[in-house]
Amino acid sequence: MPSDFLIKPAFFIYNICWKIIIPLLHFNKRLAEGFLQRTFKEEPLRADLWIQAASAGEAYLAVEILKKLEFNKPVNILLTSGTKQGMDILESSIKEINDKDIVVNTSFFFFDQPNLMEKAVNKISPKLMILLESELWPGHLLALKKSGCKTIIINGRITDKSLNQYLIFKSFWNEIAPDKIYAISDNDAKRFAILFGDESVEVMPNIKFDRFGGNEVKSDIQNPIEVLFQNNSPFIVLASIRKKEEPLIENIITDILKKNPETIIGLFPRHMNRIRPWGKALDRMNIKWTLRSKAKNHAPKGTVILWDTFGELLHAYKYARAAFVGGSLVPLGGQNFIEALNYGVVPVIGPHWDNFSWVGKEIAKEKLVRVAANWQEAADILNEHISNPPSRENTKFAASQYFKHRQGGTAFAGNIIKDLLDKTAS
Repeated sequence: MPSDFLIKPAFFIYNICWKIIIPLLHFNKRLAEGFLQRTFKEEPLRADLWIQAASAGEAYLAVEILKKLEFNKPVNILLTSGTKQGMDILESSIKEINDKDIVVNTSFFFFDQPNLMEKAVNKISPKLMILLESELWPGHLLALKKSGCKTIIINGRITDKSLNQYLIFKSFWNEIAPDKIYAISDNDAKRFAILFGDESVEVMPNIKFDRFGGNEVKSDIQNPIEVLFQNNSPFIVLASIRKKEEPLIENIITDILKKNPETIIGLFPRHMNRIRPWGKALDRMNIKWTLRSKAKNHAPKGTVILWDTFGELLHAYKYARAAFVGGSLVPLGGQNFIEALNYGVVPVIGPHWDNFSWVGKEIAKEKLVRVAANWQEAADILNEHISNPPSRENTKFAASQYFKHRQGGTAFAGNIIKDLLDKTAS
């Protein structure tokens, strides 16, 4: 049990803060979704295994693990996530997973008020808690520690910035530490060890490598944007563009249309609330554009298609000669550029891709991703790819070889979970 001297005063204050703020969170549009579940007014069923996937990225990892899990006896599993996108991914996948031996339920992750979280843990009564990547909530960890549930971090990662924040209250986190941490790299393992100690940390293959090649749209599915690209004009994708880099992207668009005026540009803002500001910007730039939702026939040459329709980025990669993936021209950590490689498109990114440093710098050395120092260099590489696009088949083959040698994390995680559940049952 954690030390009462350290825990009780801190959690008394923490509990009061949550009690005050929870009623106000109902007015937050993002958190209002699933509010009854978040406040444990809608109680989930008991579960032997509870997996917490903070958001979309972790939700995909949870799905990968569950697809590989095999048990010798019936197992009830609870999947939770803190975001609507994460929940959508989990809920759409459980149809493939539920069978007579594995029953999977989902819920929004509960607000971390200690009293509320203790109630949730006692009701769910998990034998094993899996936290994916870096999801650490003190109320949750304390409740698990009190209940005696074994808690494991899988695919663990922690940045220097996060570590420094945790170290301010190192003794506090040590009291409620997870039982075991499987980190995705030596550097992540060293950071976790500084916080929690060497004996609880090991290195594992990153599950994200296993996802390469697994999220390409099936060839038998009708591509909803096929009708837009029937005039053989070059098409490029500007994907996951973030607000802070928009002025730089404007420069890229201008440069491309000046040097390759017949190019059709698919512009995918990272957040839909940027559609209207982008429309105004393109008008100001005197550039022809149309909303994707209004594009019913082939797109005119030299047009920007402003994507206001969800779920079509992967389809767009199928037609793209070149792609830029955003969140990377300014210090925002970058967005997922691996999806482009699934379609044989060599992505161009800016210099800020810390969120994907786990892929390894070798991927840039092998030119499976082109890292530009600034917007002008990004535009130059895109123009180069428009005129002379890298071979799709060669790119897909080289990428598959790159990821193949780094895979195995899903099987590793599955074995860990199965062994631990078997031990808790014995």
